Amino acid sequence: MRDPRGWWARRSLRSRITTLATVVTLGCLLVLALLGGRTLGPLWTESADAELAAALSTAAADVRQGRVPAEPDGVRVHVLDTAGSPVDGKPASGLSATAVRTLKAGVAVRTGGDPPMRWHGTVVTAPDGAQRLVAVGAGLVGFAAAVEGGSRWLLLVALLVAVVAAGVIWLAVGSALRPVGRMRRSVRRLGESERLAVPQAADELRSLAAEFNLLLDRQQESRDRLMRFTGDAAHELRSPVASIRVQSEVAVANPDPDTSQEVLADVLAEAERLSTLLDGLLVLARSDAGRIPPATPVELVSEAKAAVARLPEEVPAVRVNAAANEVWALAAHAEIELILDNLLRNACRYARAQVVVSVIASRSTARLVVDDDGPGVAPEHRERVFDRFYRVADDRARASGGSGLGLALVAELVRRRGGRVMVGESPDGGARFQVIWRAGRDNEPPAP
Repeated sequence: MRDPRGWWARRSLRSRITTLATVVTLGCLLVLALLGGRTLGPLWTESADAELAAALSTAAADVRQGRVPAEPDGVRVHVLDTAGSPVDGKPASGLSATAVRTLKAGVAVRTGGDPPMRWHGTVVTAPDGAQRLVAVGAGLVGFAAAVEGGSRWLLLVALLVAVVAAGVIWLAVGSALRPVGRMRRSVRRLGESERLAVPQAADELRSLAAEFNLLLDRQQESRDRLMRFTGDAAHELRSPVASIRVQSEVAVANPDPDTSQEVLADVLAEAERLSTLLDGLLVLARSDAGRIPPATPVELVSEAKAAVARLPEEVPAVRVNAAANEVWALAAHAEIELILDNLLRNACRYARAQVVVSVIASRSTARLVVDDDGPGVAPEHRERVFDRFYRVADDRARASGGSGLGLALVAELVRRRGGRVMVGESPDGGARFQVIWRAGRDNEPPAP
């Protein structure tokens, strides 16, 4: 058995809109037709009541003055005593005792028969002091046929209007969707750097075209970035691999025991460099895929001291300044370690004499500041220094020892946690790198 939802989903947008609008229109018209059919009877009765009320008023006035009331065309007039017996010399009215009591109360009644009769009545006092019931009635000729026929016609008109509405809606939706079809065909013909023409009218199609162009811009930017990243990664990986291969070939071609230790040391250094580069690429790939560990509160002061302790002995002097004993950031422990290691290695690589690590707390944020007294980062490079494989100087020989991924890792990991990373000038004239996270706990700011 076919799934009706799947069948419905395969219909065109034009068909679905037309069908839904037609069904809603038909439903509303049918409800109106049914209500209209039900109101035909009350409308007919109200019309008869208005005529009978006028005839009753005239007849009651005649009885009060002792005159015999006249009968208008189509209206029967009876003068009865309070028991319902005729006193005007006419045949019996045919009103039941219940109908007589209802009329004496001033309430209109309808009796059966062919045709059914509608009666109005009122009690008046004759000139001799006797109480008389004046009853006027009119036959509801064609009442049932009119109600039934009127209802049938209303239903037929509702169906015809629904069919006409379906055609109009089909044409209107087709006209409204025609620009979308043109836009779809334009998309198929777009070149790599081409964009959709944005309509002049400030409507939904203009917004759709603008948003689609933005999507194409982001896709182009992502594709360009991926191509640059792939090319740079291939270049970066080629260098240590080529170095390891050359050293190995030299060792095989010249098996000299005196130089074997030196060759092994060089191979080990290149292998470590290659491993570091691959680890950085793996972290970036996981971050791009959104696979990041859950955030937890991490204490920055102890992490900064531990990162300083991991530095080799030959680096410049590094000290940690903290205004509070504990400063908590919302991140992951491994991320904090990686960020600190990269920032400290970068600072020690360029520092002349010292590096200062400051940990600053506020109630809503935790800040890490790394200052060095090296050459600093020129203002024209500060916007791109966090790009992957970007270097202030195109030093492919690795004179500085960097791979161009450390600061990109820092920026990516901080951004994924909703933080910020900035570069500026330190008080000693070198570079200042600032990282700001959301507070992992309610940090106590330093006393003024």
